[in-house]
Amino acid sequence: MSKLNKSASKPHGHQHASSMQPPMEEGFGHVNRYFDKTLDTWAAKILPGEFYVTSHGEMIATVLGSCISACVRDVRLGIGGMNHFMLPEQTQHSTKQWGSDANSAATRYGNYAMEHLLNTLYGLGARKQNLEVKLFGGGQVLAQMTDIGQRNILFVYDYLRQEGLPIKVADVGDVFSRKVLFFPDTGAVKVRRITTTRNDTIVNRERGYMKDITEHKDDSSDIELFD
Repeated sequence: MSKLNKSASKPHGHQHASSMQPPMEEGFGHVNRYFDKTLDTWAAKILPGEFYVTSHGEMIATVLGSCISACVRDVRLGIGGMNHFMLPEQTQHSTKQWGSDANSAATRYGNYAMEHLLNTLYGLGARKQNLEVKLFGGGQVLAQMTDIGQRNILFVYDYLRQEGLPIKVADVGDVFSRKVLFFPDTGAVKVRRITTTRNDTIVNRERGYMKDITEHKDDSSDIELFD
């Protein structure tokens, strides 16, 4: 769990983004896409239980509490994606939907989220030996959820070890939430650590997750810090 310093590298390669929205890979019509005027780039925002893959230089954004996001890219092809999962593994059937489409009922779990992300990348031509992995999240944002973030961290480390995929860098754990901006074409990442004085939205969302877990009995480098 590395402590990251501000990078002097450029955040991404889109200093003058095209006004035309880039094409989207098949199967991601439910994901919210928008133009980020501040960073002058097209972007996709993913919610818990969602993932997104792009081969057209878009930014992928999300906000994490105890959830984990894996940012994975093929360094040769410049294609990559990000997932956002809340629980390590699905141990029993649940129909509760957390994201914006039915797929999120499964991909809120780490084992499905990782499998779907990797298989989608492989389907677009990515090769395992060329993959670069960066991890974020797993913060302890609620006292009553002391183990969820750590369980997610332990799960994803073990999953990647079994898959033979080394982790290039990770910013995980601790007691804060994170906003993550990932640029798959270059591998650059911008991370904002959200302190407890300004993360009410995340805390309220995490409380909702805890309520759902209880009711459904689920057992479950190129980085820049920015303000």
